Amino acid sequence: MSMGSGADRWEAELRALREELHELRTEQQQMARAIGELVTTFRMLATHLGIASEPYQRGSSSTTSRDLPGFG
Repeated sequence: MSMGSGADRWEAELRALREELHELRTEQQQMARAIGELVTTFRMLATHLGIASEPYQRGSSSTTSRDLPGFG
């Protein structure tokens, strides 16, 4: 009978560890979302204050065959 109770104990421990792992992953996902929001906020503030500029975004209509000044 001690074998059965030992296995039951291990199963209970595994269940508890799985639940804790699930909680940690949930907290980690929430933290990642919060950090993403902070990054966005800091970028907006830095751009607004003139500390940083918005990165250059190449338009979809640009082509590599166009004549660029100074390159020819």
